[in-house]
Amino acid sequence: MKIMSFNLLCAGNNEHWWPNRIDLVTNTIKEVAPDLLGVQEAHQGWMDVLTNALEDYSYVGVGRDDGKTCGEYSAIFYRTEDFEALDSGNFWLSKTPDVPSKGWDAACIRICTWAKLRNLKSGDTFVYMNTHTDHKGSKAKSEGAKLIAAMAKEIAGSLPVYLSGDFNSRPDDIAIKSIKDKGFFDAREIAVDADKGPTWHSYGAVPAEILDYIFTNNPETEIKKFSVIKNHPGEMPPSDHYPIVAVI
Repeated sequence: MKIMSFNLLCAGNNEHWWPNRIDLVTNTIKEVAPDLLGVQEAHQGWMDVLTNALEDYSYVGVGRDDGKTCGEYSAIFYRTEDFEALDSGNFWLSKTPDVPSKGWDAACIRICTWAKLRNLKSGDTFVYMNTHTDHKGSKAKSEGAKLIAAMAKEIAGSLPVYLSGDFNSRPDDIAIKSIKDKGFFDAREIAVDADKGPTWHSYGAVPAEILDYIFTNNPETEIKKFSVIKNHPGEMPPSDHYPIVAVI
């Protein structure tokens, strides 16, 4: 199973303006051909592009601002030939997770989308979660991470969980430590073959850093390969984040 996490860059400026990058983004996804794809910063325009381009996939997710179509999605796309969505939902990273809301010291409304999926070939069932935590609020980052871990246990029970997203946190930050303390393993750390390079490059505007992750809470999961996708179908990277992929 191949999981891809991709922050699409909601808008961008000048040559990085999002309509200029549509082919770069969709072609990158098609070249990777993931079984599961978690996207971040996907406004409705991006969602329209992806649903048209990814004909072999269905998705779950909502806009974070109103729980419908307004604001960025942290949507999950899954290949319909291989997976069936048994259940799905969303919760907000706040003290009121059932409704669109800003949490703690966050600068933005933040959301986590999840899907309980059944592999149609093997019959195995698992939960896949995808999120984009806040970029400023330190308490929002750490409390958001704790909430995600708690919700994972509530939603999945004893089922394996895979969690992807842009956590806006370095590997040694408290939010990542909070996730690990709750029993999650960083795919880049346990992969047999791992690229541990940076994932956020901001088109060279700042020093590159690791901000994007794929986790699992299943200690028996074998991560055969973890990749940071720097090859892209054009001179310009498709986003200010490199997509990441875990082969499980």
